[in-house]
Amino acid sequence: MATRPRTPTLLEAMRFWLKLGFISFGGPAGQIAMMHDELVDKRRWISERRFLHALNYCMLLPGPEAQQLATYLGWLLHRTRGGIIAGALFVLPSLLILIALSWLYMTFGQTPLVAGLFYGIKPAVAAIVVHAAHRIGSRTLRNGFLWAIAAAAFVAIFAFDLPFPAIVLGAAAVGVVGGRLAPGRFASGGAHGSAAASAGPAVIGGDTPTPEHARFSARRLLKVASVGAVLWALPMSLLAALLGWHHLLTQMGWFFTKAALLSFGGAYAVLPYIYQGAVSEFGWLSSSQMIGGLALGESTPGPLIMIVAFVGFAGAWGKAPFGPDALLLAGALAATLVTWFTFLPSFLFSLAGGPLVESTHGDLKFTAPLTAITAAVVGVIVNLAVFFGYPVLWPAGFSGAPYFVAAVIALGAAVALFRFKANVIHVIAACAGLGLATRFLA
Repeated sequence: MATRPRTPTLLEAMRFWLKLGFISFGGPAGQIAMMHDELVDKRRWISERRFLHALNYCMLLPGPEAQQLATYLGWLLHRTRGGIIAGALFVLPSLLILIALSWLYMTFGQTPLVAGLFYGIKPAVAAIVVHAAHRIGSRTLRNGFLWAIAAAAFVAIFAFDLPFPAIVLGAAAVGVVGGRLAPGRFASGGAHGSAAASAGPAVIGGDTPTPEHARFSARRLLKVASVGAVLWALPMSLLAALLGWHHLLTQMGWFFTKAALLSFGGAYAVLPYIYQGAVSEFGWLSSSQMIGGLALGESTPGPLIMIVAFVGFAGAWGKAPFGPDALLLAGALAATLVTWFTFLPSFLFSLAGGPLVESTHGDLKFTAPLTAITAAVVGVIVNLAVFFGYPVLWPAGFSGAPYFVAAVIALGAAVALFRFKANVIHVIAACAGLGLATRFLA
């Protein structure tokens, strides 16, 4: 019989979270799978059941579930400082890399070489989003009830343009009722695997007493909420006082605060909201640039929602709030600010809500709504695939002819992902090469 491993030191955990920050490719599904493999199967720092329970909570929250899960698990292992370290190291490498890549894109994006690369990358992105929907759906939609929720969510957002928070609340309500009337349909099986398999005793397992710091306390909740309010209000007040409320950076801070609070379901569910605001409402960047930013996000480590850093950089670069001679400074500052306002709520939700969640694992009345919400997210991701695929495959609209070359590249990317289980990075690289060859041979 396997023995329970020793509790890792904070330094050991830091090394793991830093490593994860540099190698966590593949979007939220890939990052969650990587955390599961390392923390549950190999290191046994946390059990399967506790991991899935934490994941279902993080999928309920607005914002990036992979980063929130890292924060939650870091907190569970090493209190508040462990959570902050885990969440920060999950994000910082990606921020630095994306600032550099955003500068390269904005500086050289119109050159034949870079334009040719993205000519092939953009159709691949549409296929990647479809594959993400399939990947999450295959683990989530375990019965007809959950399929129906996913389909209803797609129709609600695609046909009726319902806001995503309303869809989340509706799915949660269905889960509450379904958990009572048909509990077997909504039992926690996790959206990301089965809890049946076990790698052996874990440092924090189903039979492990709740650590002292993970027990709910109203005083602690108030303390975390107060600190979070100050950390948000201080930079926002400084931006408004020094630059004015209508300044680009102030408006970005306010918009991404709303995005962080109002967007549920992880990165893919957040993206339509960001696209609508950044492209359609404010005009910070073009649709083409947004798709290019998503490609960069898929190609770099860290949470996919780090595309917000690209949006901030591109918006500040294009609007030049500090003049034409300070484009890099404006872009880097904007990228850092929007990252701060996007991720601050994620830390607060994980650290403040963690103790309450730890008291609910195994309780169907809590897990059933989470299961239903996860199913609804699948439908929203399918809508996102349509959202990104349409301008790439039909650049002139449905009234014009489809873009044949883009369709072929997208189909090839889909075959590689679905049939041959190809790595996302390899698919992007191959499609970039095809795009470059097509542009130069045309």
